[in-house]
Amino acid sequence: MSLTADRATPEDILAVLRGVIDPELGANIVELGMVPKTSLGDDGIAHVTIALTTMGCPLRAQIKKDIVGRVDQLPGVEKVKINWTELEQGEKAEVMARARKRVAENPPDNEVSPSTRVVMIASGKGGVGKSSVTVNLAAAIANQGFTVGVLDADIWGYSVPRMIGVEGRLAGSETGDGAKIKPNQRRIGKGRVKVVSMGFLVDQEETALMWRGLILNRAVQHFLEDVRWGDMDYLLIDMPPGTGDVQMGLAKMLPQAEMIIVTTPTLAAQKVAARAASMGRKNYLRIAGVIENMSAFVTPDGESYPIFGSGGGQNLADDLKVPLLGKIPIDTAVAEGGDVGQPTALGDGPASDEINRIADLLVTEVTPPIDMGTCTVRLMEAPVSINLSS
Repeated sequence: MSLTADRATPEDILAVLRGVIDPELGANIVELGMVPKTSLGDDGIAHVTIALTTMGCPLRAQIKKDIVGRVDQLPGVEKVKINWTELEQGEKAEVMARARKRVAENPPDNEVSPSTRVVMIASGKGGVGKSSVTVNLAAAIANQGFTVGVLDADIWGYSVPRMIGVEGRLAGSETGDGAKIKPNQRRIGKGRVKVVSMGFLVDQEETALMWRGLILNRAVQHFLEDVRWGDMDYLLIDMPPGTGDVQMGLAKMLPQAEMIIVTTPTLAAQKVAARAASMGRKNYLRIAGVIENMSAFVTPDGESYPIFGSGGGQNLADDLKVPLLGKIPIDTAVAEGGDVGQPTALGDGPASDEINRIADLLVTEVTPPIDMGTCTVRLMEAPVSINLSS
């Protein structure tokens, strides 16, 4: 697919729809044969026909959000219109057989459940507070009662363990399919966080890792394949800055992932952050939104001073055609909390208020937790005899 073209083709639409995963079947809707037709009209309206196993599928709203979020970002698309249909009985049986065949021939590549919302927190450059945003969003979401995994994929610049207040070596656990690593955990409010970081594998926090790209990518793959993540509502990934091997590897290993781009108000940070979004889209990931960090300094009496300028986050969001999720102000409590392992999202202050507002927006509208319904799971239990070799 060429994202530099003026208009997307039907093949381009199908390509991005391969990132829409049916959570119950663990495969993308194109592979399952649920997308019989796509087109893009001269008026900029993309028409997508989706054939569901049942029209009453409770996952329909989630599938719609994922489809619109991905197709709407293609060149030439002004609006997405979905035509919902229902598979015929024979077609349902074929979809189930295709799913069973895929499971048998392609065991899961990693330990992240299809029912987990995967959100990559990315930036184009270092120093914009991406790790701080990741940790505080994880704490805020967990505080609402969710189970949140945090993968510290910034192998060189690992900082999550200290910032989130979790320490100790990673321990193994014997399971039916061999030894797996257990994430370190911390209870937060009604929920908990599960954390995996290179910081749990080195003897000292100051240890420098002088690894090349392919070794870094293998380390992240190890964190996905060999960690017993278990049930999670969310997995937040603190991405390394830039668009290198680790970023591209994660995009391929987690095609269902969505990205949130972190920038500061400065023009330079905005332009570099756009590269991270470009990398995500070229790997068919949905860009869920932009967060502007270090937005302004807010005094105790409420006065705001835009020390690093203003408008960078909104400009980036407008350029990417995605929402600006929030603007986190400069607040000394963020740095102080990160130093002692007490995320500022769990306290008071202007930064805490904005982080918790963004977390509420994520869990209610932007990336709500996946509600596993009964669209197809019962069909999976029924025997079928479909020949897929023809």
